[in-house]
Amino acid sequence: MAKNILLIAGGDSSEHEISIVSSAYVAEKLRSNSDFYLLSAVLHDGKLQFADGAVAYFALKNNLIVERVDGTQESYKIDCVVPCLHGFPGETGDLQSMLELHDVPYIGCKAEASRNCFNKVTTKMYMDALSIENTPSTFVSNCDEASLKWAHDAFSSLGGDVYVKAASQGSSIGCYHVTDKSALDKAIKDALELSDLALIEKTIEHRELEVAAFEFKGELHVTEPGEIFIPDDKFYTYEEKYSTDSHSSTTIEAQDLNPMQREMIKSMALRAFKGLNLRHLSRIDFFLASDGKIYLNEINTFPGMTPISMFPKLVEHNGFKMSEFFADCIYSAIAEKSV
Repeated sequence: MAKNILLIAGGDSSEHEISIVSSAYVAEKLRSNSDFYLLSAVLHDGKLQFADGAVAYFALKNNLIVERVDGTQESYKIDCVVPCLHGFPGETGDLQSMLELHDVPYIGCKAEASRNCFNKVTTKMYMDALSIENTPSTFVSNCDEASLKWAHDAFSSLGGDVYVKAASQGSSIGCYHVTDKSALDKAIKDALELSDLALIEKTIEHRELEVAAFEFKGELHVTEPGEIFIPDDKFYTYEEKYSTDSHSSTTIEAQDLNPMQREMIKSMALRAFKGLNLRHLSRIDFFLASDGKIYLNEINTFPGMTPISMFPKLVEHNGFKMSEFFADCIYSAIAEKSV
């Protein structure tokens, strides 16, 4: 008997539309498995909405009630959820918490790990505790006089060239490059309008490398690094990442890395995946500084799955089929819940 798989996309963050694009790719891979019966919904305005206008909600445990536009109802026992959401509420842990309450299996990181990785400040605290090198930084939680003085002192100690980042936003949203102290206060205020914390991070001249870290058939794998090439006059903002006139490019095989650098990146990724208690999949981003030092930059617990996204490209380039990977995640999640 086919398993009922609920694919949830959308959400109400600024990454709603990219989540929809990602979900089309994921749906294609899931539909290739005859063992799955796919229900695909978009989460918007607090409702699970289907393309035909129906809306759905979970009743007791994993019982999904679908209300059709003609007033009729259908009920499905959901065997597993695939939460294909970037930003809130998928990467923030909120959706996972709801699914846990309803005892519904789902793929990907659990609520706490999702929340910790989505918050850039919390991620750095974990990295420090795990002795994983990350860029020098500090943070503030408000714009009072004492906090701004602290920020100004940090700006100087961090070399007078920083990025101010909204701590809990994805895809480079709420990030501001500051090289003039007079612009620091506004950047912090803008960042705090998007998040409870503002990260102030030293600017590092670097190459931007990414790996896919994922579980398959009970083993944890880390791919060889890919690389993002960004023009010198650009920052990898949300628009630069996804716009049709982007000047950035990627390669799934980063060149000119020596064996020690490759091994260091793999070791740091493994330690981060295990130390933050990640599950199933992640994309882990690194800076290779001009002086040769390697810094872990960010962890993405549900990376982009668009046609240009690095995670699926890296996974397949390293010898794995994404359809088989998603299937393994689903079977693993169902088995874990049944124990």
